[in-house]
Amino acid sequence: MSPGVEGHGAEPAAAVARHEVDPGFWTGKKVLITGHTGFKGSWLALWLQALGAEVVGFSRGLPTEPALFELGRVGDGMASVSGDIRNFDALSATVRRHRPEIVFHLAALPLVRQAFRQPVAAYETNVMGTVHLLEAVRQSEGVRAVVNVTTDKCYENREWEWAYREYEPKGGFDPYSSSKACSELVTDAYRKSYFTGEGPLLASARAGNVIGGGDWAEDRLVPDMMRAAMAGGTVPIRNPRAIRPWQHVLNPLSGYLLLAQSLWDTPASADGWNFGPEERDAQPVSWIADRLIELWGGGLRWETDGAPQPHEAHYLKLDSSRARLRLGWVPRWDLEVGLHHTIDWFRSFVDGEDMQEVTLGQIRDHHPMSTAGASA
Repeated sequence: MSPGVEGHGAEPAAAVARHEVDPGFWTGKKVLITGHTGFKGSWLALWLQALGAEVVGFSRGLPTEPALFELGRVGDGMASVSGDIRNFDALSATVRRHRPEIVFHLAALPLVRQAFRQPVAAYETNVMGTVHLLEAVRQSEGVRAVVNVTTDKCYENREWEWAYREYEPKGGFDPYSSSKACSELVTDAYRKSYFTGEGPLLASARAGNVIGGGDWAEDRLVPDMMRAAMAGGTVPIRNPRAIRPWQHVLNPLSGYLLLAQSLWDTPASADGWNFGPEERDAQPVSWIADRLIELWGGGLRWETDGAPQPHEAHYLKLDSSRARLRLGWVPRWDLEVGLHHTIDWFRSFVDGEDMQEVTLGQIRDHHPMSTAGASA
């Protein structure tokens, strides 16, 4: 039997005691987000603001045009520091100046194909950027919890049809996956070497193929489909049969928040964590493309891109039993609900609506109690 087969699969729902994102915990907490102008960073920053946290972000600038950070006026409710994660002095100065209690590390070179084109930048950003962040935390005072957000692609992918668990070996065929596996190894080394005893508690969080409104990245399926829907045209798809663990961005973000809450006073939570969807939501790329066409309602097509492509894994699934059992985390929105909310967000954008309110509205829909009593 191949290693890791036994024990895979989601726990039954009855075994899960669901925990909630607690606005009482987050109110007044000083939080640093690296990469706060990115897609996930913008959603997280806006959610934390709604929870009443004092948020500061460190980022090199806007990663796309347009960008959720601008459309959602995310910067209005937080302090933003312009800087490159590869610049240790600038990052360290930010940590010392703002004295965060909790850090979410999201700054990264996040795209597989971009990393193929720029491998040096990928390793500098994803590996040394992690080193810089953890070293800046080590040399500062006051940080109590750190969540390093990596990816499902950090695992040594063996094209298994079952899901990867947290203890599986790390690896990577391509520069992006490899650099993220290295980030995990750096995290583990810092946790064992420095963040022990009275120091900060450090964990890593792994999720992948998130979808949602405000993602404008190149070479990603949903943004490519939405751009084509607005402009009219056909989307070339590289690997239509590849299976991925799709989920709305708010699902893993709720996991990151729960993990940080647990890290505050639970040393056993200083570990690696998967935040993936239910098994049924691991679907082929072609299925997602066809469903987006149905939901958008016309004027959108896709075709297989026959050009030579860099290597990408075919099967990729995560087992998130640990997060379900120990953190009480469950993915609140299944894939169908997540796709509907994604389409709704982009339709609202086309209609010229207030995108901050649309985004906050979806956060409230996802976690009705998590912003109770908090102002955005």
